[in-house]
Amino acid sequence: MHSINLRQLRDTRQLKSWLAQGETVELRERDRVLAKIVPEAEPSQPVEWPDFEERARRIFGGRQSNALESFLEDRERERY
Repeated sequence: MHSINLRQLRDTRQLKSWLAQGETVELRERDRVLAKIVPEAEPSQPVEWPDFEERARRIFGGRQSNALESFLEDRERERY
C-alpha cells in the first residue's frame, strides 16, 4: 500500500495513477495515518428482482388484503 503526506498530495498525477491501478493510498501526517483513499469499486451488475406483484396475483388471485382491517378484526376477536 502506498502512502503520501499532505505535501505530496499536490502531485495528483501520481495519486491518480495509483488509484487507477486499484491501489489504496494512505494519507499521512508525520507517522500518523489521517485517512485511506480507496479507489471506487467497479459498478456491479444490477440485481434483477422477482416480480412480486405477479407472485401476489398468483397466490391471492383477485382478492385484496387490507392488513389494517385484518389486524383490527383479530384484535377485537381476541380482546374478550
